[in-house]
Amino acid sequence: MSTETLQASKQDKKERERLSRIRNIGIMAHIDAGKTTVTERILYLTGRTYKIGEVHDGEATMDYLEDERARGITITSAATQCNWRDTQINLIDTPGHVDFTVEVERALRVLDGAVAVFDGVAGVEAQSETVWRQADRYGVPRICFVNKLDRMGADFGRAFESIVNRLQAPAVRLQIPLGAEKDFYGVVDLVTMTAWRFETEDGELKMLEIPIPDEVAAEAEAHHAELIEKVVEVDDELVERYLDGDSFTADEIRDAVRRATLLGHAVPVLCGSALHDKGVHPLLDAVVDYLPTPLDKGEIVGLDPKDENEKVVRHPSSSEPFAALAFKTIADPNGDLTFIRVYSGTLRRGDQVLNPRTRKRERVGRLMFMHANNREPVEEVKAGDIAAVVGLKTTVTGDTVCDESDPVVLERMVFPEPVISMSIEPKSTGDRDKLSDLLGKLTREDPSFRVNTDPETDETVISGMGELHLEIMVTRISRDYKIPVNVGAPRVAYRQTIAREADVEGRQIKQTGGSGQYAVVNIKFRPWDIDAEQRTHFVDSTKGGVIPAQFIPAVGKGIEEAATNGGRLGWPFVGVEAELYFGKSHEVDSSELAFNLAAQRAFKEAVQDNFKILEPMMKLVVSVPEEFLGDVIGDLNTRRVAIEEITMTGPIREIRGKVPIAEMFSYSGTIRGLTQGRGSFSLEPAGYAEVPAYVQEKLVEERLK
Repeated sequence: MSTETLQASKQDKKERERLSRIRNIGIMAHIDAGKTTVTERILYLTGRTYKIGEVHDGEATMDYLEDERARGITITSAATQCNWRDTQINLIDTPGHVDFTVEVERALRVLDGAVAVFDGVAGVEAQSETVWRQADRYGVPRICFVNKLDRMGADFGRAFESIVNRLQAPAVRLQIPLGAEKDFYGVVDLVTMTAWRFETEDGELKMLEIPIPDEVAAEAEAHHAELIEKVVEVDDELVERYLDGDSFTADEIRDAVRRATLLGHAVPVLCGSALHDKGVHPLLDAVVDYLPTPLDKGEIVGLDPKDENEKVVRHPSSSEPFAALAFKTIADPNGDLTFIRVYSGTLRRGDQVLNPRTRKRERVGRLMFMHANNREPVEEVKAGDIAAVVGLKTTVTGDTVCDESDPVVLERMVFPEPVISMSIEPKSTGDRDKLSDLLGKLTREDPSFRVNTDPETDETVISGMGELHLEIMVTRISRDYKIPVNVGAPRVAYRQTIAREADVEGRQIKQTGGSGQYAVVNIKFRPWDIDAEQRTHFVDSTKGGVIPAQFIPAVGKGIEEAATNGGRLGWPFVGVEAELYFGKSHEVDSSELAFNLAAQRAFKEAVQDNFKILEPMMKLVVSVPEEFLGDVIGDLNTRRVAIEEITMTGPIREIRGKVPIAEMFSYSGTIRGLTQGRGSFSLEPAGYAEVPAYVQEKLVEERLK
């Protein structure tokens, strides 16, 4: 072997060793399951912080925004780094409130693994299901941590069953708790078959190994056998040994659990109480032992920006051409901060990179690793790193930045459409330009926050994912940026769809003097899938070249534009299929513009009195003590709620169903009043549904006033 080959082999081995010691993970959960508390304990145990920040005291390290501390919830995903067992853990704490689900979406897009935290009393909750499905969509391996086991009503077995049944997850216990509720004192590790007692000594929590108590010995043996039976399935050789009755070492079980987790064949479940430091140490071990490295995630496939049919592969290696995905932007007076996940190559301070979407080169001003809102400057970042960059002026969330000599476009992120909007204006006309600039910055930061101008009233309208989302945006504008504003009442983001098939001829004919316009299109419009990503589905079935091929795309574009504009009510149309089957052209006066306008005319005529209004629906979960159930259901019945089931968890009743978002404005005040402050509720998007006829009549009347 030549010296050069030997050198390259050593470098490759060193690089693989570096990447094997990186874990890019997120902490995700329903609101109030204890996500941020878990994160704070991880930072403290790994020596990243020297004081434990408490959420209930408004001192959590990762909840650094004023609104987060005041409300005790996570609003924006925060990134940090820590080390455990010689492994660098890049950790993102994501929000649990449904209004900030986009923060979870973009974090999961760039993470390799995740820890899902569940409340030991409530088990799987509404937003738990949402984030779980998001993780499924991105193929993110995960482990579960059942938290708050020292609370009254906590039940590990019940929480575990809810993970299996509600999430359809291949969950497998790695631990079982010792004691319950206030008497929870330790865990049995089912991998090593050892028991651990949590004890506090001189203010520090210690784990003391103890014999497995007799009262749980049979249960531990049964679950140990269940664990082995589940994870050996990843390897034929292990299956044979299992069938032959062989025993397995702890290392063999650990290796099988790791492989099963990476394949999505198993989801390990651990337990504890993060608030009292119980179980966080084993959770950190599980992150290192079972969650993937950048090497495990392997290559990422993108497209060649010059030819989007051509695939480009990037391997996790710092010696490959540079490629990274921007997954978050924070507007900053000193230059926007862009968070990137580096998939391949090395990026150094001062480097020039290409943004293939804008086709612009950008220079990297500064590079830094983030610890919540603290910045640690570095000279370079490599494949596998999550870092922040200052200096990328035109790069927004979802953009790729890459080596300009070897470009690639990585898959963009898709964000949900807003469901609620309100008008906004500055109290002082002198602040109009400042507000306009600020709203532009906020839309760059948050892709689920939209700003537009109402063409009829000329009002500025802001749109988002829920009341809390817009409330926090308005608070930031007035308090943090010192621009006092007036806002209108919340408005629902309605949609429209076509009611029945219509066969229409659209004409754009203007042939008097100068260059003319001539286009005739015959289109059949019919109902289609209202939940599809595209608003309209265009089909060309013309024959014999009745419309020249170069004008066909203009017809599809015209239909899409007309659907977006929304006809006389102004709400966008969705779920419309348009089949162009005939038309006419003129060899001189036909143009793309003429066919675009003819298609728009055809669309408007087809939906003139042929539409249904659609409204955003939400999955609703209301939790109330038994004594208030009747009053709460009585109120829900006035809100067009379709109740699907009522279940009991300890002394609490849970009502599940679907409700139009229009009926849920200010519901938080109502449920507090009905339950003496003891009830709670959560909402998550559940698509669109047709409004009842009487509601449609009322909406049309109001809209056309």
